Amino acid sequence: MPTMLAGAVIGRAARLLQDHEYIRWTQSEMLDWLIDGQREAALINPAIFVCTTLVTLAAGTLQHLPSDGKVLLDVPRNANGYAITRIARKALDAQVPDWHSPARAKTKVLHFCFSGDDAKTFYVYPPSPGGNAVTAVYEAVPPALLLGDPIALDDSYVGALVDYLMYRAYEKDSEYAPENAGFAALHRGAFNALVKGNAPAAASPT
Repeated sequence: MPTMLAGAVIGRAARLLQDHEYIRWTQSEMLDWLIDGQREAALINPAIFVCTTLVTLAAGTLQHLPSDGKVLLDVPRNANGYAITRIARKALDAQVPDWHSPARAKTKVLHFCFSGDDAKTFYVYPPSPGGNAVTAVYEAVPPALLLGDPIALDDSYVGALVDYLMYRAYEKDSEYAPENAGFAALHRGAFNALVKGNAPAAASPT
């Protein structure tokens, strides 16, 4: 569970940038960068932000992930704890041709299968009457943040996020101070490596 607040991460970057009063780089723009950084991290390494949550089912077989869902990974159980197993859609098509029929609806889901063409949707069998719930595990898009909110990523990625903020700050100033382009590249590389789990965060060049 993340405990580091967004404002604290931004404060770390501001100290390294020697801009304690946020004169050159405002808290507002750095908060936007922090949101961007979390989402870029989840694109580079989707395992960084995985959600496990109850999803209330719609009536029928076709179901959708919550609005923050990106890629379904698993549907392991009903809300009451009864296990759900993965099955190939072709197997259901062959063995139970009318498996989409509302007449087969039951509140206990036995199987799920990936839709095959949309990572944000999946099928359940038997069809749901609507209103029952299952646990879904999925790759998610990190949410927007306020300064007083905890970051969405694990605290172990604070260093990576600070590197991302440093990268964006130096990139912004590279037009006026060409040497900052090199500093930006350094921090961008450190961010990428940390997100992939390959290296420690780079020290500030200032």
